[in-house]
Amino acid sequence: MTEPPPAEQLRPRLDPFYRAVEGVLIGQRKLVDGLLIGLLTDGHVLLEGVPGLAKTLAVRTVARALHLKFQRVQFTPDLLPADVVGTQVYHPRTGEFTVKPGPVFANVVLADEVNRAPAKVQSALLEAMAERQVTIGDTTLALPRPFFVLATQNPVEQEGTYPLPEAQVDRFMLKLVVDYPSRADELAVLDRMGGLGAETDIDPVLSAADLAALRAAADAVYVDPKVKGYVVDVVRATRRPADYGLDLGGLIQLGASTRAVIALHRAAKAHAFLAGRGYVTPEDVKGTAAEVLRHRVVISFEAEAEDLRPDHLVRQVLDKLPVP
Repeated sequence: MTEPPPAEQLRPRLDPFYRAVEGVLIGQRKLVDGLLIGLLTDGHVLLEGVPGLAKTLAVRTVARALHLKFQRVQFTPDLLPADVVGTQVYHPRTGEFTVKPGPVFANVVLADEVNRAPAKVQSALLEAMAERQVTIGDTTLALPRPFFVLATQNPVEQEGTYPLPEAQVDRFMLKLVVDYPSRADELAVLDRMGGLGAETDIDPVLSAADLAALRAAADAVYVDPKVKGYVVDVVRATRRPADYGLDLGGLIQLGASTRAVIALHRAAKAHAFLAGRGYVTPEDVKGTAAEVLRHRVVISFEAEAEDLRPDHLVRQVLDKLPVP
């Protein structure tokens, strides 16, 4: 089997993608990088932020830059599982049922405001995310490949939302937090989007074959055994911090899963690829650790009482854990 070209050769293929996306999104390079890491590693991505910060626009813009089938599902409290995965249709003349696929049968699925839907809908989406297949009646159908779920949600403190089940949250490879832009960026947004009829459409610049080649190159990025050990230690330190000399005083109720080790390893390789390097450094691990771990580390009531968030605890682990 032919080895994929090195990262240094393939990374420039992403330059047209960045130019196209940044023609619509202003000041969101970190967000775009996070979405790309998910695409390069075959991982689903969850975006969290208050309404009006262009989460939906970001996902739609990234999807439109790809020659892939894109579907958007607006999650609401009255949504049914069949509205997402599809349903069986009865034909009276033949007496037979046929399957009508739902919007989940696409390459890129935008689950907009995913935490506004009830548990049954979230469970239906979980099977699609975890197994890359859905079950409609007695029929199990495979989803098209590649298949990515890019979901947006409002913070759980917002009224009318349902916290996502832990099993589903863990299926998201990354959780990206979208914050308010800087003053300069908001002025630029106002200049570009302040008038009626502002253009937000872009032409596709990456094909499915391009994406496959980029994913192969990112997966081939070299990881030294010492860096692999560092990845494992970062995740294990969220479970048993005392074993690593970390005094977190019972602030963590539940540490990250073994799936987090795999996700952090893949994310670090993709992070190095985006930097044009064919090898992973500890800085690549640090650069993706918060996005990989923030939704997998469950903090205790003591941490909540001290107004701490998972990001704070992950940062303490990264600051105090020895770097190879």
